[in-house]
Order: sequence, then structure tokens, then C-alpha cells
Amino acid sequence: MARAQLKAVDLGHSQRRSPGVIGVVGSGTMGAGIAQLACRAGARTLLYDPVADALARGAQRVREGLGKEAAKGKLTTEQHQQASDLLEPVESLEALAPCELVIEAAPERLDVKHELFRRLSEIVSEECVIASNTSSLPITAVAAGATHPERVVGMHFFNPPPLMRLLEVIAGVRSCERALAVADAAGKAMGKDVISAADGPGFLVNRCNRPFGLEALRLLAEGVADIPAIDRIVRLGGGFKMGPFELSDLVGIDTGFDVSKSFYELSFGEPRWRPSPIQARQVAAGLHGRKTGRGYYDYSGERPHRPADPEPPAGGSDAIVSGEGPLADALRARCSGSEGPKIEVDGLGGLIEGEPFYALVPLSLVEVTGEAGTKAFAGLGLHTERVRPAPGGVLGRIVCQLVNEAAFALGEGVGSADDIDTGMVLGLNHPRGPITWGRELGFEHVLATLDELWSVYREERYRPAPTLRRLAHDESA
Repeated sequence: MARAQLKAVDLGHSQRRSPGVIGVVGSGTMGAGIAQLACRAGARTLLYDPVADALARGAQRVREGLGKEAAKGKLTTEQHQQASDLLEPVESLEALAPCELVIEAAPERLDVKHELFRRLSEIVSEECVIASNTSSLPITAVAAGATHPERVVGMHFFNPPPLMRLLEVIAGVRSCERALAVADAAGKAMGKDVISAADGPGFLVNRCNRPFGLEALRLLAEGVADIPAIDRIVRLGGGFKMGPFELSDLVGIDTGFDVSKSFYELSFGEPRWRPSPIQARQVAAGLHGRKTGRGYYDYSGERPHRPADPEPPAGGSDAIVSGEGPLADALRARCSGSEGPKIEVDGLGGLIEGEPFYALVPLSLVEVTGEAGTKAFAGLGLHTERVRPAPGGVLGRIVCQLVNEAAFALGEGVGSADDIDTGMVLGLNHPRGPITWGRELGFEHVLATLDELWSVYREERYRPAPTLRRLAHDESA
């Protein structure tokens, strides 16, 4: 259910208020973080874990987390004490009977969640909402284990829950309006920016982010650029904090590969989500990223895995720019246009002395294919990176695929445009949301890039979303 639909329902005061008693099942990193948020929101918080030692560690983690917040001035001494007093570790599921909302953070196994939801259905009241923090299993499938699946929703917190501002509330096929409203109210009481998503692979945020890593792997497989170059282009040209290969090493290449296979299976073979053989080889070799000391980069030594990014060149040269659109305007702003090499802009790239180049706005890096581009764009104070000629270059191809995936999600009713952008910025630290990026680049330029990719590869992974075509048409009308 999209947020716009949820807002349109008149739910009444009792359904809008945040639950006063919240249960959390599972006391690991996610469970303890969620319990910390519940305590901080003023709810009596019952924390359960079937393993006694894990429960003790989880409760201690909650108290330490609240203490850190107090030390940073986020909680007063009185608030810290009140929040700490609201935490109640319990030794049985039956102790969760008073809960108005139970959030499970159990292992990502459907059989485990089915058994848990079956037992909870026998314990809690008929008014209690049961939520899953799953990031990979369909909410509709999880809800099948409950006696009343209409009371089951998804509450996908991002790691670590106390620090990340975003919460996805996911509607399963049978989730009722009231259950969604309770989850929404609880999230807001915890201080979260809540977005709404319909059930499906990856929900809204993780689904829309699929091209970030998968298209980078495709670019690497084609030899358009190597790993350090792709990551530098994404960081310096796109404003991302990490490139796709650095991020994969941080998350774990094996974990990312499992997620890729899950997406592909749940979608019955959607070509846009096909896993990469490069991932499979890395996993087979035991090169899983930071946790194994080596992945796409080497972390075994004392030196950083990559050099620090350089400052932009000083500039001081000029050029003559022709063409229309955001990129042409951004380049012209750096030139007097009276002398120098001729730059012909066409969409998200163009030619300089016959050599292709690629760049996006806001302009900070240009992907060049020869010496003429390297010299000219460095003279304009811009970073440059050498790549092989390919439709869209590196950054343009990744971003256009992000915009396209967002357009598919929007058209399929998985979430609203605002929620897509909010989710990508707050949940994944993207510099801007894909819908905003599409507007800035021009949806017609995004569509033209995808059409060019389609004409070259004839692969379904590059088919433009019908919604993207509509947005491009509306923009040019």
C-alpha cells in the first residue's frame, strides 16, 4: 500500500496512537536496536530471546545504547533513566501477552518465522499487531504462519536501528489498514521517517538499489573500466560515499550474492536482477570482502585499501561548448566560450575532438576516452577518468538504471515517488533520490540512454519502464 493510500484513510485516534507496550523477539544487533528505540519512544518494552545468554547481552546492549545517547546529550538524565526503566527482559514468549505490537528480529528463515508467528497468534490479544523486521522474505509469505495474517505487517529497520532515520512499513497482501497505521505510528514515535511499500522482492529501498551493484559488475565484465576506476567515478562524479565495489566488500560479497540469487528467484527470473558470475567466482574463492581480509580490494595490510581521492585540478583553460541541456549548461558555466577545443554535448555525454566523453550534473568528473578529453576537462578544473567507449559511460549507465528501476517500482505501485527518493537518501545514503536525479538529468536523456543500451545489447535488462517513457513524454510535451 502506497503512503498516499494510507494517508487517505480516516483511522481514528485510537488507531493513530503509538502502542504503549511493545514486544521485541530476538536480541541481536537488530533486535536490541529496535528495543532501544521502543524504550526511547516511551513504550514498555518486553525483550525476548530463547537463548538466555543472548537475552542478557541484548539487554545490556540496549542499556549501553541509551547510555551513549545520554552521554551525547540526546537524552537528559531523567529521560535516560525513564527509558532504561521501560526495558523488561522476559524469559518466555507467553510474557508478551500484554503487547499491542510485537516486532520480530529472528533469523531469516521462513520456517522459523512461521513457527514464531503461529505461537504468537495464540498468545497475544486479537488487537495486537505482529510485525517482521525481515529484509529479504516476502511479508505475505511470513504472514501465512499467523492465525490472523491481516494483523501482520513489515517493519524494516535499517542497520543500526538507533542511528538510521528510515523505516519501511510494508503491506502484505492481507495486511489491514489498522495494522499498517499502528506500525506507522510506532515508527514515528521512535523518531523515524516512515515510508510505505507494497510487498515484493526487496520491498522499496533495496529493490530500487539493485542496479547500483549489478550494473557496476556488468561494466567490469565488459572492461569499460576497472574496479578502482568505477568506484572513483561513482564517488567523485556521483557524490556517493562509497563506490559499488567498496560497498560490496563492506556488506560481504557472499551476502550480496545470496541477496542477488533471492531477488532472481522471487521474481521468477527478472533479467534486470540476474546475478553476476563475478560474484559467484569471488564467493567460490573465499574472497568475501573486509571480513575475510580480501574481496575486490585487499585489506590484509596496514595501508588503506585505496589511496585518498585527489583534489580537483586547478584548471585555467577554456573551451567552446555547443549543445543543449543540463550538461551543456554546466560546462558552459565553466567557459568563456571564446577559445579552446570544441565540446559538442548530446544528452549525458558528447564528443571532444572526435572522442566520446560522459558526465552528469552536478558536474565534478568527466569520463574520457582519450588524451584530448583528459587535457581539456582537467583544464576546466574537473576530475577525469579514462574509460572505454560505451553507451552512457559508467556513472550515466548506473544512474539511468537506478532511475529506470525506480520508474518500474513507481508504475507497479510499490511506493510513491516521494517515498522512493526518501528511502534511497535516508536508507542508503544516496546523494539524491532516483526520481529527483531523473528530473535533474532530464527523463528524456535517461530514456535515450536506455534506448541506446537496448539497441546495442538487445537485452531485457535494459528495457525502459513504461512509466519512464511517460515521464519523458510529459517532460517534453
